[in-house]
Amino acid sequence: MNLMSHIIQRQLKLPPPLTRDVVVQRDLRVPMPDGVELLADRWAPRAGGKGLPTALIRTPYGRSGAFGMIFARPLAERGYQVLIQSVRGGFGSGGAFDPMRQERADGLATIDWVVKQPWSGDAIVLYGLSYLGYVQWAVADQLPPQVKAMIPVVTESALTLEFLRCDGMSLETPFEWGVLVGTQTRPLALLRRFPQARKAARAIRTLPLNRADIAAFGERSEYIQDILAHDADAPRWAGFDHSSRVADVTVPVSSIGGWYDIFLPGQLRDFKILQENGNPARLTVGPWTHAEFNSTPVEQAVEFGLAYARGEQPARRAPVRLYVMGENAWHDFESWPPAGYSPQSFHLGSGGVLTSEPPTESKPDSYRYDPNDPTPAVGGVRMVKDSGRADNTTLEARPDVLTYTTPILDQDVEVIGEVSAQIWFSSSLPHADVFVRLCDVDQEGRSWNVSDGLVSVTDAETSQRVDVKLWPTAYRFKRGHRIRVQVSSGAFPRYARNPGTGESRATATTLLAADQSAYHDPQHPSAIILPILGK
Repeated sequence: MNLMSHIIQRQLKLPPPLTRDVVVQRDLRVPMPDGVELLADRWAPRAGGKGLPTALIRTPYGRSGAFGMIFARPLAERGYQVLIQSVRGGFGSGGAFDPMRQERADGLATIDWVVKQPWSGDAIVLYGLSYLGYVQWAVADQLPPQVKAMIPVVTESALTLEFLRCDGMSLETPFEWGVLVGTQTRPLALLRRFPQARKAARAIRTLPLNRADIAAFGERSEYIQDILAHDADAPRWAGFDHSSRVADVTVPVSSIGGWYDIFLPGQLRDFKILQENGNPARLTVGPWTHAEFNSTPVEQAVEFGLAYARGEQPARRAPVRLYVMGENAWHDFESWPPAGYSPQSFHLGSGGVLTSEPPTESKPDSYRYDPNDPTPAVGGVRMVKDSGRADNTTLEARPDVLTYTTPILDQDVEVIGEVSAQIWFSSSLPHADVFVRLCDVDQEGRSWNVSDGLVSVTDAETSQRVDVKLWPTAYRFKRGHRIRVQVSSGAFPRYARNPGTGESRATATTLLAADQSAYHDPQHPSAIILPILGK
């Protein structure tokens, strides 16, 4: 156990712990109001654990083994006792697992139980990433006084719903997650994780898509069937969105995100609401992907969470701390988005030019998109595989990807905030997608993705302005580099293939190729809009 403590400390680059002598009470039974019992493990220092602040972690992914070591042990060694609970229907907890639907009632009941335990002190801190952060938002507006702080990491208050937009379904993340939770309790699931992931990657090409769960792991998944059949605003997802609770949160919140994280836009929305309502919130965003482990959550649990748990103020720092990629340095700000950054349009132009000057008369650029050979996802905002920053050179050599590039920059250009694009577009079919990606071209000519987004279009046979919201970013394009914009019609399997027929994504079996056009003339001024630091 002490060896694992040293390994985790080294891997996460943590400071030495207060103690390495930690004990675990297994399978504590936590009763819910309907009689179901959820199982939990309590990690605490062998000496003096009773009465310490309790870090509460609620998870669908199990409590023991590597999970407990990585998430509970570092906190139990550094001033907390930790309660990890398996949510309803998972890893010994009673009831049936219905993702995200039961977390408010069960979370509130769990907190009430913790408060009443003889080992519990007078302080609780909610802690965890992804789903483990979402469960915090589910209860955040109705917390008892014993809860002193929240630390949600790479998460947001509406979670799944961003992926299910009717104007652009992000297929890969919810499908892979559905496969994960559908197979994780099988015998030897951990050993089979990588073969299972490869099988899921093949299954995601299944037509119709509503058979992909069978192809991936041999069973029907209610969650996967529902994500394919129901858009974000469907009644099926009633109760999933807890964003309306954020304004009523009164405990301090330290929110931690990543520029390439799948939940970043919602996380920034949540923080902005907290700040607008006077919550003592802080935001930290690094150059991270969703599954990238680092020391920041543990550091915030100690510096921020323990301070409030002890009735103290944490060390003073600016509310917003952002890692500016390209410069590769941290900067502090007072708000999100930070002041001093103004929108500037860079227009697409003839010959693949990207310029701040208004466009001149020119013919549109065209390409053929074939969903049978879809434009692939390369790096970017993906849950685990091939995520983050990637060399886009091979992608940009494809005939179904248009690129527009500035001349070599004669000075640094710093971009921090919300990024968007307005692309004038038409298709030979009525249904199409527009994918836009912002890239940094280095001095060796390699193109690195910074930010991107996709929108699905109807009535696409008529030229129209397509407004694309890209991922927010903080990036400094260095002098000697160039800014590039890609325009294409997909990033598969991150986004579902648009069959071009208007059929349901769940049942479509026909895939039609389409001829697409991007316009860039005075009547159709396509552009990307970047928030640039003023002079």
